[in-house]
Amino acid sequence: MWNLLNDDAAFPTDHARPSEVAPVVPLFGTPEDDAVMGWQERALCAQTDPEAFFPEKGGSTREAKKVCTGCEVRAECLEYALANDERFGIWGGLSERERRKLKKRVV
Repeated sequence: MWNLLNDDAAFPTDHARPSEVAPVVPLFGTPEDDAVMGWQERALCAQTDPEAFFPEKGGSTREAKKVCTGCEVRAECLEYALANDERFGIWGGLSERERRKLKKRVV
């Protein structure tokens, strides 16, 4: 019978020590990804209807932009969309057309 309260008895010392154990490899993403994409967990759009942020052609963007105005990670969202050339949807409170105009002004 195993003594789970006594680590020495349950795991003899002739086995690999924790520092000699192979590193844990994450199945999805890396810790760096969490730092870069952590803002998405705090985004207000993650708590609302996603269809509002990807309206049909000619559809209204008003509802999505209203949500964006109160979002604490709006700047990170817009920065992500610009860096990754997002071509669809409302990101950081701007439509694809507005993001294109912004890029042209910056370049």
